[in-house]
Amino acid sequence: MDILNLPRPAWMSEDLVLLEEQARRFIAAEFVPHLERWHEAGMYDRDVWSKAGAAGLLCASMPEEYGGAGGTFAHEAVINREFSLAGFDTFGGQLHSGIVAPYILHYGTGEQKRRWLPKLATGELVGAIAMTEPGTGSDLQAVRTTAKRSGNGYVLNGAKTFITNGQHANLVIVVAKTDPKAGGKGISLMVVETDDAQGFRRGRKLKKLGMDSADTSELFFEEVPLPAEALLGTEEGQGFAQLMNELPQERLIVAEHAVAMTERALALTIDYVKQRQAFGKAVIEFQNTQFVLAECKTETTVAKVFVDHCLERHLLGQLDTVTASMAKYWTTDLQGKIIDRCLQLFGGYGYMDEYPISRLYRDARVMSIYAGTNEIMKLLIARSL
Repeated sequence: MDILNLPRPAWMSEDLVLLEEQARRFIAAEFVPHLERWHEAGMYDRDVWSKAGAAGLLCASMPEEYGGAGGTFAHEAVINREFSLAGFDTFGGQLHSGIVAPYILHYGTGEQKRRWLPKLATGELVGAIAMTEPGTGSDLQAVRTTAKRSGNGYVLNGAKTFITNGQHANLVIVVAKTDPKAGGKGISLMVVETDDAQGFRRGRKLKKLGMDSADTSELFFEEVPLPAEALLGTEEGQGFAQLMNELPQERLIVAEHAVAMTERALALTIDYVKQRQAFGKAVIEFQNTQFVLAECKTETTVAKVFVDHCLERHLLGQLDTVTASMAKYWTTDLQGKIIDRCLQLFGGYGYMDEYPISRLYRDARVMSIYAGTNEIMKLLIARSL
């Protein structure tokens, strides 16, 4: 799917082109045939993770010594884009490989990396990060979950909600207060292996407006005993800084996902209006249709070029929080507008669940909310003025 007909970006090397082709074929053969069933069931199968791991689609940017493919974030970006273009928007691999694994790589001890990263790469472990709590939203410094010292380890107590991969995850990075009196400086990241963890409980698989087969969930931690090595890294109180350091990549992942979903919506719409007849001619032949789609293609092209620019900067270690925030807010706002215009061109059929454009419309709505709401993005940008 190349509806924009853009030249290959400078960061896209030959090996990445090969990865793109491999990922596209694998996803089309192994996952796309099941998307409808998973949509109806409200959950995709657990073996998606082991299949993706075996195909090299997990943790591609992790070093080979820790079970990864030894690539860069460019490899993750190519894989993520293929999942999005194929319509598997609910898969939590973007978070697993591009957010959870990097926390362990960048801040974990040697033993923590050796213990967790290889299993994340194979899909034996499914990763999640538990930040949001009921009532806290984007205010991470206000988390109430605590990890209190107990003997040689910790006891974890708290509740988390809106957790991506929540039903499948068996390795959860939990944002907790190790010093409740110290505000942001009292936050630490605790890594919980949930299999057979005493006091850990999964809550509801949350029923949402969109992203039906994503296992977004509540998680509960009630007097969960943790060993000392559950603390990510070697020092308490580093959690808030660790979170802030990784947010540009998280927001870039969301921006890339938003652009790919927008491209897919545009391609579906162009195909539909070429086939659909109204008043004796194809809908594409009406000037209004042409003007609307000309605007949509132009704006999507601008978004794709901007995200590719951000990606190139990120690969050079130069993507700052402000620019990443711009990319996240602007692409997700634009995504909502363009998909709305595309759905309108489907007429009444655009409102039917059997048409992918209707799901794109629903699924797109969360993009301006998660990874920090777009209002928070604007605040961050405003501070740079």
